[in-house]
Amino acid sequence: MDHPSDVRLSVRGLTLCYPNGTQALRGIDLEVRAGELLVVLGGNGCGKTTLLRCITRALRPGSGEVWLGGRNLADLNGLQLRQARQVLALIGQHAALVRRRSVTANVVCGALARHKTAWTALGGLPASELPGALACLRQVGLAHLADRRAGTLSGGQAQRVAIARALLQHPLVVLADEPVASLDPEAANDIMRLLRRLAHDEGLAVLCVLHQVDLAFAYADRVVGMRDGSIAFDRQRARLAVDEVNGLYTARAA
Repeated sequence: MDHPSDVRLSVRGLTLCYPNGTQALRGIDLEVRAGELLVVLGGNGCGKTTLLRCITRALRPGSGEVWLGGRNLADLNGLQLRQARQVLALIGQHAALVRRRSVTANVVCGALARHKTAWTALGGLPASELPGALACLRQVGLAHLADRRAGTLSGGQAQRVAIARALLQHPLVVLADEPVASLDPEAANDIMRLLRRLAHDEGLAVLCVLHQVDLAFAYADRVVGMRDGSIAFDRQRARLAVDEVNGLYTARAA
């Protein structure tokens, strides 16, 4: 399947029906381009997180395609799927750091998929990845905390470490699932500025699920609105009206 050269992630006709009969996704189409921060908005239960889980193949979609790096993830399994997903990094709501280990050790964990050895299986760190880990910490502004134990970090600092860990995967695409939901407003803005910079300056394709409409308007290049498992709109943020976004959250109650 051919796509423009700057399209890093392409989703086509994605559907998912849960065993209880709930239609979670209804023919989702979207693309994320290099250098773009795309924000997905929508109320609880609209399918945002389910979409990300289908993209990563944590869930198997009922039908449709997920194109990443020239390969359709929906067709892959086992080793082929694990290899294809290495250019896809995921950042969650919680940083999920190993609190007793250093910041640097946590970042190096982002590279372990490239080092399947008995040493790493026992918790050892590949020394060859340490310079890269420090470079990723510099990218997120935390090189000065490289030796700090992760359990001593603030929530915003921990999420920056999680982003550095994702960067060490050398991803083409970053998926961020509610990355600022547990942060205070100042830290949330810092994280969104960082994600926007990584898209614009580093050429990453960033797909970010949010609840906060104000952050979408402040930082997104493009906004996708979801309602009842479908895409309600997909347009440049500058062409998006506040009332249209608010409709995502009022339609279910109406």
